[in-house]
Amino acid sequence: MNGRTTTPLEQRIDAVAHRIIARFPQSTGAKVLVEFGVFTLKQAWACVFGAAMLAVLFATRLWYPGDIALARNDAVTLAAVAIQILMVAFRLETLRELRVIILFHLVGTGMELFKTSVGSWIYQGEGILHLDNVPLYSGFMYAAVGSYMVRVFRLFDLRFQRYPRRWITAVLAAAIYLNFFTHHYIWDLRWFLLAAVVVVFGRCWMHFRIFRVRLRMPLVLAFLLVAVFIWLAENIATWSNAWAYPDQLEGWQLVSVAKLGSWLLLMIISVVLVTWAYPPGAPDEHDVEPALRGAGA
Repeated sequence: MNGRTTTPLEQRIDAVAHRIIARFPQSTGAKVLVEFGVFTLKQAWACVFGAAMLAVLFATRLWYPGDIALARNDAVTLAAVAIQILMVAFRLETLRELRVIILFHLVGTGMELFKTSVGSWIYQGEGILHLDNVPLYSGFMYAAVGSYMVRVFRLFDLRFQRYPRRWITAVLAAAIYLNFFTHHYIWDLRWFLLAAVVVVFGRCWMHFRIFRVRLRMPLVLAFLLVAVFIWLAENIATWSNAWAYPDQLEGWQLVSVAKLGSWLLLMIISVVLVTWAYPPGAPDEHDVEPALRGAGA
């Protein structure tokens, strides 16, 4: 997969994949299909925590019985704990990644406690495993984002050209996190912060390896694409009654597209937390030219 640490299971999958792919025809069309297939599978593998959480929310929305003692919210929380334990037990996540995921959990839970207290969104249903009005599974949804970020970082061997100084990104992330709280009382600075994201990260290019090909894209575009992906997942989660925005209390509807800005800002916090585990490195010299060729293909 890449030079960074991979789990034993990933190493076995990688070896099998190489043996299978070696039998494919060497035509240009076959190579393109291989790269697309590997990209899809790596993305699916990176999403395994989040996909499992969405599956639990979806299943309990459709089939959870209403006449048993264990509240649905508590059942989802217990399932989330089980998923996290299994991820570590089966070595789907490294202990290095687990540290970052726990930090995502804590940062997210803190935001949840505040946001629900001011009515930004609402959790419905009973349960014991709550902090105030927030079911404990809420932190695992942020952990799912963290899991995706750290896994995609190593699965695609992400490298960065002209990555900004990390202290600057940390200051920006702190300002973004603070604004999620302070905009309820003073000016909302999100448009200023979005502009700051473009200024700070606008010159940075992300290099990533799929299988044999290394490509690149503007890092800000990568932020936006991940934000769209999370927005789609958020629609599934709100339909599943994981939580509800005020305009969804009378009946489910699509989450406002304006939330994309919030998710893009959250990407900055996510990236800063991930770089704690995986400091951003520059692409190898022999990778830069193939990246440029791949970007123009």
